[in-house]
Amino acid sequence: MSKQLQRNLRKQVAPYEQSSSKDSIIQLITTIGPFIILWILAYQSLAISYLLTLAFTIIAGGFLVRIFIIFHDCCHYSFFKNRNANKILGTITGILTLFPYSQWQHDHSIHHATSGNLDKRGTGDIWVLTVDEYLSSSLFERIKYRLYRNPIVMFGLGPIYVFLIKNRFNKKGARRNERYNTYLTNIAIVVFAGLLCWMLGVIPFLLVQLPIFLISGSLGIWLFYVQHTFEDSYFEKNEEWEYVMAAVEGSSYYKLPKLLQWLSGNIGYHHVHHLSPRVPNYKLEAVHNNTEPLQNVPTITLATSLKSLKFRLWDAQNKRFVGFNYLSKLQK
Repeated sequence: MSKQLQRNLRKQVAPYEQSSSKDSIIQLITTIGPFIILWILAYQSLAISYLLTLAFTIIAGGFLVRIFIIFHDCCHYSFFKNRNANKILGTITGILTLFPYSQWQHDHSIHHATSGNLDKRGTGDIWVLTVDEYLSSSLFERIKYRLYRNPIVMFGLGPIYVFLIKNRFNKKGARRNERYNTYLTNIAIVVFAGLLCWMLGVIPFLLVQLPIFLISGSLGIWLFYVQHTFEDSYFEKNEEWEYVMAAVEGSSYYKLPKLLQWLSGNIGYHHVHHLSPRVPNYKLEAVHNNTEPLQNVPTITLATSLKSLKFRLWDAQNKRFVGFNYLSKLQK
């Protein structure tokens, strides 16, 4: 893609980079409102059947993913026009999703600025090794990497580690506003959880909150993983890396059924989001549909996305993701 085409593409997307207060408020009402109702129903149903409770928590988990997308937009200052409004709502939704707003905003901004750059991996992204890096790693590093890329660890233990442990601590050298926002989020989570345990009981609290947390956490990590882990993704050394190319070729269009697309806040249009993070989630589909070059990007479906589970290493020579079984072919 030439530089001129890239500039034209950015110009085509620019008109959509304005949020609508009306649409944002409607989305808030249709997201947080149903989540609260489902949360109440889940607790009430404990007296009837835990299977019914689980049904409510599964749906509530989906709505919590949608709340995270609102949080995510706030981090990009794209949900409201006013920056302070984004910060306030981002902090509140961060408490609900267990993410400290300022800390995650910082790491996620780095992810957008470095996605697909082989020389700038390590912040806000999923750990990816190239074939050569894996082969030159120690036995301990290989075992650690294989455990990390195991689906049970990534999507099962991953949410527990990231949401409950990693998010609770500031990184060394974090700015003051990041540190204070993390402290505020942690205190609010503890107070909120403590009040619920006092009002409803510890066991009922865990029976409802744990499945909601695990379901939404696993789905969230899956969405982030699958939209950057597909066979012909984009990774380049820093001197050859290009932002627009990384966005349209290194971020997939995850074509989901309409209900799942709605619950996931249109984040399946990930190529649009990476091209312009200032586009609010409720305009991503319109950008895709009205911008022809963006319709010719890597597309995955629910069925084809499952193939990404076998992709563990980046083959820099052939520019594609491969599985661990590829290593045995190299040794023949």
